[in-house]
Amino acid sequence: MQDVRVTISAGVETVETTVAELERVPAVIRDQSDLAATVDRARCLLNDGDYQTALMLSSGTYDQAKAAASYASRIRAGEALIGKARRLQADALLIESHAKIALADQVDEAQAAGMVAAPGRPKKVSDENLLYLDDIGLSKKQLHDARQLRDAEASEPGIVERAIEARIEAGLEPSRRGLGHAIGTRSASNAEKGDQLYETPAEATRTVLALESFSATVKEPFVGRGAILRVLEAAGYDAVISDLVDRNIATQYGELQQVGDFLLSEPGETEGMDIVTNPPYGDLANDCLAHALRVHKPGKMAALLNLNFMCGFDDPDRRYVMDEHPPSRVYVFTRRLPMMHRDGWEGNIASSQMNTGFFIWERNEDGSYGSGDGTWTTIRVDWEKYQAADSLPPGEGGHRSPMVFIDADQDFTRTTPRKTVDERVEEEFSRALLWMKALEPFDVTSFRKGVGLRNSVAEALIGAFAAEGLIEASADGLYLPTGKGLNMIATVGAVEMTKQIRAGKPLEEVLA
Repeated sequence: MQDVRVTISAGVETVETTVAELERVPAVIRDQSDLAATVDRARCLLNDGDYQTALMLSSGTYDQAKAAASYASRIRAGEALIGKARRLQADALLIESHAKIALADQVDEAQAAGMVAAPGRPKKVSDENLLYLDDIGLSKKQLHDARQLRDAEASEPGIVERAIEARIEAGLEPSRRGLGHAIGTRSASNAEKGDQLYETPAEATRTVLALESFSATVKEPFVGRGAILRVLEAAGYDAVISDLVDRNIATQYGELQQVGDFLLSEPGETEGMDIVTNPPYGDLANDCLAHALRVHKPGKMAALLNLNFMCGFDDPDRRYVMDEHPPSRVYVFTRRLPMMHRDGWEGNIASSQMNTGFFIWERNEDGSYGSGDGTWTTIRVDWEKYQAADSLPPGEGGHRSPMVFIDADQDFTRTTPRKTVDERVEEEFSRALLWMKALEPFDVTSFRKGVGLRNSVAEALIGAFAAEGLIEASADGLYLPTGKGLNMIATVGAVEMTKQIRAGKPLEEVLA
C-alpha cells in the first residue's frame, strides 16, 4: 500500500508521488514548527553570549532545515512549505555565522595571551587553563572560515546577512557554500590583494589562441609570473612583456620584462602591436583597457574579463571601451575556468564562481574599434574542447569570423587548411598504437584524451585498429589490444627505439 503511486491535480499542475511520501508531509510541517522554536532559542543564546551552545544548536538546525527543504522540494510539497524551510535554514545560518565570528574573536584574544594550545610552542600557562579548538567546537578549517566571515563583516558591516537574504530573494538555497562564495572575494583587503595578480589559467589562453590569430609579436603588459606568456611562446609567438612589479620574468630569448605603470606608458615602436592580457580587475580594468586602445592602438586586443564587464555605465573609461569603441567579439566560457587565486594565497583551494570570457577588440582602418553600431558577437565556448586544438598560426591577424558549430567533430572556424581525417590517422597511427602498450582497457573518450586527438580522429583510429584486427571490444564496450595488436605494438616500439638511438639519444634514456 505504501508504494502505491498517487497523482494529485490542482488546476493545470499535476504531481505524482506515493502514499508513504504523502503521509510524511504533515511530519515535515510539524518538524518545521520544532525547528522554528530551536532557531529562537539559538538566537537568544547568541544574544546572551553563550556562543558555543548557540553554534551547536544553529548548526544542527541548519542541517535539519536543509534536509526538510530538500525533501519538500523533492516531493513538490509546495512553494510555501519549501520557502518556510529555506527561511529557517537562512536564520540558522545567520546565527551560526555570528556565533563563529564571536568564537573566532575569543580564540584570537586567547592566542594573543598565549592561552591557545599549539604544538611545539612553549607554554605560558598551565595545562588546565589552555584553550583547545576542539573544546569550543571549531576545527582549524572552520576557524579559518570564521575569520574570513569576521573580516568581511568588519570591512562591510552586514554583508553576511545581505548575502544570505540575496540568495533567498533569488530563489536559491541559503547554503554555507553559497555564503562562502558570496563573501570570499570581498574578504581580502586591498593590501592583501596587492597588485591584483591573479594567474591566468592556461586553459583560457589555449582556447583564445585556437580561435584567434594575433601579430607575430604580441604585447603582454601585465605579465605577472608569465602564465599567458608561456602559452603564447608555446604557440610560436614572440612577446614584449612588462608589469608594474619586477618579478624578473624573461621571454624564451632571455629578454627581461620592462617594469612600470602601464597607465603611464607610451608605445614607442610597439604602437599597433596586438595585445593579449589579463588586466587587473576592478576599476583598474577600465583605466588600463581604455589606455591601451587610446594610446597603444593595438590592431587586435584580447582581454580576459569578468562577464560583468559588459555592464556598468558610470565610469567614462568603461563607456569608452564598451560603447564608443566596443569589442568585436566576446568568447563566453560556458564552463567556469579553474580558480584564479591571488598571488600568495595560502587558504583553501576553491572552485571558481566567476563567469569570464575573452573580449576581442579589432581596430578599423579609421582608427576606431568595433562594428560602429555598438554591437558585438557573443560566442559561447567550452574551453575543455580546445585543449588539444592547434593554435592558429601567428602573424595572420585580421578579422576573424565568429565561431560556427558545424558538428561535434569540427567545432570552430578557422581559415587555415585543415588536414583530412585520413591524413591525421596516418600521422598518428604509430603514436596512438604505442599509447596502448599500458594494456589498460579504454573507450573513445579515454583514448582521445590520452593521445591528445580530436574526436573524429580518435574514432577513425579506433576504427582502423579494429579493421586491422589490432584491437577488439570487450563485453562492457571497452577496447584492448589483440595478440596481433600486441605484436604490432612491440614492432613499432622497437622501430621507434632504433630511431632514437640512431639520433644519438643515450640507450638508458631510450629504455626508461
